[in-house]
Amino acid sequence: MLLHCGSFKLDLSRTLVMGIVNITPDSFYDGGRHSQHDAALIHAHQLIQEGADLLDIGGESTRPGALSISVQEELDRIMPVIEGLHGAPVPLSVDTYKAEVMRSALAAGASMINDINALQQPDALAAVAASDVAVCLMHKQGALQAMQPPHYQDVVAEVLQFLRSRIVSAQKAGIARERIMVDPGFGFDKTLAHNLALLRHLDKFSVLGVPLLAGLSRKSMLGTITGQDVEHRVHASVAAALLAVMRGACMVRVHDVRATVDALKILNAVRGIDL
Repeated sequence: MLLHCGSFKLDLSRTLVMGIVNITPDSFYDGGRHSQHDAALIHAHQLIQEGADLLDIGGESTRPGALSISVQEELDRIMPVIEGLHGAPVPLSVDTYKAEVMRSALAAGASMINDINALQQPDALAAVAASDVAVCLMHKQGALQAMQPPHYQDVVAEVLQFLRSRIVSAQKAGIARERIMVDPGFGFDKTLAHNLALLRHLDKFSVLGVPLLAGLSRKSMLGTITGQDVEHRVHASVAAALLAVMRGACMVRVHDVRATVDALKILNAVRGIDL
């Protein structure tokens, strides 16, 4: 399976690792560490050296309770980093739900949009459809920045149905299926039981016929299970990533690139997959 990602064609016969570059003062794990442009660029190049296949650049925290920022503030954070990474050997994904930010990022050379709101904001579908980049459509149940207590009759079936409907909407807008991937949205409007059910049944998402991204890195569900704070969840994050891959994830979005890449090399060797 290939993912059409602008000028990149990503071969998903092996799991790809998306390295996280947060340019925010308030992200749940690395908020403030790379909020200065120079620090963000250094971090981005380090992740590439560690084996990241893509970089996901975010300028607005989407942790529960985080405050929304203006389009201009988000652009001020991410655009110097996107421009500073021009010519990077890996695709640049931009983590945003705002159409104005999408357009500016794509014009500057981004190859993918990673949208927690699944292109439901005004003009977001059109912004991506007018390009040739990839898009990741994520599930979340509540309103942006104000997540409510989650309620599901069947979390797996409901997340599947939502993602299926967003794929249809994206295709109707002119986004080819080869450009689409989905994310069940671990930790977004979901209890620990919901997250575990999704991970346990992740293989069911293959019916959608598009690649699956899993983002479990350092999340609170792992802290609940292990009792470890966010600084000490690397081992749990790698374990969760491997479980997601074994259940069908084609890409994992992670903070700890080197540890994840090494673990995937072992898994690939056992599976007989060429690296």
